[in-house]
Amino acid sequence: MQEKDEYRKDYLTWDEYFMAVAKLSAMRSKDPNTQVGACIVGQDNRILSIGYNGAPNGFKDEKFPWKREGNPLETKYLYVVHAERNAILNYRGNRKDFEGAKIYVYLFPCNECAKEIIQAGIKEVIYISDKYAETAETIASKKLFDECGVKYKQLVMNKEIKIVI
Repeated sequence: MQEKDEYRKDYLTWDEYFMAVAKLSAMRSKDPNTQVGACIVGQDNRILSIGYNGAPNGFKDEKFPWKREGNPLETKYLYVVHAERNAILNYRGNRKDFEGAKIYVYLFPCNECAKEIIQAGIKEVIYISDKYAETAETIASKKLFDECGVKYKQLVMNKEIKIVI
């Protein structure tokens, strides 16, 4: 039996682990500009669902409009499914499992995803980047979360984690 001070010290924290799962999920995104993943975790630290930003099921990636500028009908914004929404929709279990859950995402959620997070019963959002903090969508997200009792916190990574497959 190992002594208490002999265990490995460089293991991932739960937050680092679940954020790494979200980041790995983001690597599935075909979006050439923005890759976002999401990982929903139950109160018992078990992964419930994952998702990433991409085309809806059945919309061929090579025919999907990935552009960011131009005619709105020819850009991605009216069509893309965000990582948070995909993670919620991908779940095949009992939705009651989401009550009190956490969601890990790289980017702070937009207002549309915030509404779905709230409606799903998720109670905490952990994110890395808030680069759109000054946009109306993010301001609305924070107002929604604050009013509805959803906590949010930025995960500050003090170390670089390299994963090699």
